[in-house]
Amino acid sequence: MADSTQDSPTTRTPHNPFVERSPEDEQLHRKQRLAMAFRIFGRLGFDEGVAGHITARDPLREDCFWVNPFGMSFKQIRVADLILVDHDGRVVEGHWPVNQAAFAIHSQVHAARPDVIAAAHSHSVHGKAFSSLHRPLRPLTQDACIFFEDHVFDPDYGGVANDIEEGKRIATALGGNKAAILANHGPLTVGESVDEATFWFVTLERTCQAELLAMAAGEPVPIPDEVARGVKDQVGSSLAGWFSAQPLFDWIAAEQPDCLEGS
Repeated sequence: MADSTQDSPTTRTPHNPFVERSPEDEQLHRKQRLAMAFRIFGRLGFDEGVAGHITARDPLREDCFWVNPFGMSFKQIRVADLILVDHDGRVVEGHWPVNQAAFAIHSQVHAARPDVIAAAHSHSVHGKAFSSLHRPLRPLTQDACIFFEDHVFDPDYGGVANDIEEGKRIATALGGNKAAILANHGPLTVGESVDEATFWFVTLERTCQAELLAMAAGEPVPIPDEVARGVKDQVGSSLAGWFSAQPLFDWIAAEQPDCLEGS
């Protein structure tokens, strides 16, 4: 007899990052994940006025990306609210303006990194506090090893990043890494999916918090380089980032299903 739980509507199916979709279905999927990512950021307190942005490359027009409307709270963003912007800063779809910093930074990251589907940046409290120390993270914990030899510290703060040349400089500093700590500014993460970039940002913010706490308590002892490198290989891959993000996305979809309005 077949297992009666197999067809139960409450049975959870495994997450699968390798689903093949048409370009149109992939566009909708990315927009849905992007709206959910903003709600995650809002729920975790990563919003700060009008600062912060997450982008997702459009699969139909790869010279364009979806981004949050300038001036709308992360806590309220729905699929219907997202705007499509080209690499010249023009709003192609949507009725809200684009944050100039989002265009300046993200357009250049997307242009320099064809592998990057999504990029995330906000003025999260611990990330921006850590950025004032002017150094990269140390492998103090297992989670910190995610970023071992895979993030950079960008020392050149030149004011609000509204200039395209500033975006090019940040993209150059990021190189092929998954994250950058922008001096006196905050973290930036990228990924091969919205899910991955979102999780890297969440865990980078918490890693900054953990290091600040450890420094306040005493003299933290780093994990040896060879061990940190091995841990990064296990938990710092693109697939690991995507999979680690799934509980966050499941949670926000259940708690705030209105984010999918406009799908």
